[in-house]
Amino acid sequence: MPGPTLDPVQSDMRLPDRTDAVVIGGGIIGASTALELAERGLSVLLCEKGQIGGEQSSRNWGWVRQSMRDPREIPLMLEAIRLWEGLEARTGRRTGYRKSGILYTSSSARSVDQRARWAENLAPYRAEARMLSGAELDALLPGHRMALKGALYTPGDGRAEPQWAAPAIAGAARDAGAVVMTGCAVRSLDMVAGRVAGVITERGRVACDAVVLAGGAWSRLLAGNAGVHLPQLKVLNTVMRTTPVEGGPETALWTDGFAMRKRADGGFTVASGTENTVDLVPDSFRLARAFLPALRHEWSSLRFRLSGRWGEEAGQARHWRPDEITPFEACRILDPDPSPRALRASWAAARRAFPVLERAEVAQSWAGLIDVTPDAIPVISGVDSVPGLHIATGFSGHGFGIGPGAGRLMADLVTGAVPVVDASAFRLSRFTDGSRVRPDPGY
Repeated sequence: MPGPTLDPVQSDMRLPDRTDAVVIGGGIIGASTALELAERGLSVLLCEKGQIGGEQSSRNWGWVRQSMRDPREIPLMLEAIRLWEGLEARTGRRTGYRKSGILYTSSSARSVDQRARWAENLAPYRAEARMLSGAELDALLPGHRMALKGALYTPGDGRAEPQWAAPAIAGAARDAGAVVMTGCAVRSLDMVAGRVAGVITERGRVACDAVVLAGGAWSRLLAGNAGVHLPQLKVLNTVMRTTPVEGGPETALWTDGFAMRKRADGGFTVASGTENTVDLVPDSFRLARAFLPALRHEWSSLRFRLSGRWGEEAGQARHWRPDEITPFEACRILDPDPSPRALRASWAAARRAFPVLERAEVAQSWAGLIDVTPDAIPVISGVDSVPGLHIATGFSGHGFGIGPGAGRLMADLVTGAVPVVDASAFRLSRFTDGSRVRPDPGY
């Protein structure tokens, strides 16, 4: 089933012999990192096995949010919002970014209390967040038929178009001097005297001093082939878009049964805000102990199933030589089938809540595989055991909005600049240094 239609990014034709940095993965994290590095004067190769933004970077909800995040992500997210505000001018391309606000609604007093407690996390940053109810809430949700006790409103949050953003950033990286190669998988690292000296791609070797692995759901495989333990699993989320319709909220909305945001074309992106599908695969058992706290926290929102992915991942090579065909070449783009159950349930809930949607039709649906870590925050880190290797992955469904900020932070780490925010929470070593690794809901 084809995914969303992306703004095209044409591939450069010639692989450089040498570059300062190679970025592996052309999603929004990799593209943002490449742009930051190129703007700082480094020679950069952005290598994507499929197409720019072809996986989760174009399949997400399109939210740019600080609200209801893990508190450890808030400083980086505030930097990301600042970057989003100037991104179209910076890239010279459309991203669809608009500051529209986001509402997290509550249908119970307990939920209202949780939202209010979470809002306290923004107080040190003087970022606006307030609880709404009654007429003030109804004004932001014209025509709704929900029984709500209240909602957390963050007016500084917004939305953008996932099908436009990563291509826009990658195009700007090329404008800044980066080489952008699509349909070109990186097979392995090239190591000399214990440190990164280059990469081996399916089209040949490229010498470099630094590598950034931003491969999303594929990162664990490539890291593992390099001898680096990266605890990461995949979660499937189903999304749909509607035809344009007059009316409905301008503010993005999370509520019981569905989440939605207005699109630039006048339609809506709709998804389940409370259901994610987890395909049982061999890594589910290899990493069960590490993910146990996260499973306890998210148990009610996860639907486990045994599907064809077990056979696919069981049959994938986990180690290979640089001259061998890799899993990245066998599957250029992860394009899983959406969950019919999630589609039916979220669309029905959205139409009950907003009768105006009865005049809209479902134009397209798709699914994406989200890369998740045991504590639901990303790895943005150098790798102590492999000098020259850096990893930016595991954004756990929060990567689109935070992407420009993550790219800036990763560029700081690669170049040795003072980090734009404290990066210690995102270090890879937290999984092995005895740290308490678990999600922090912030309330």
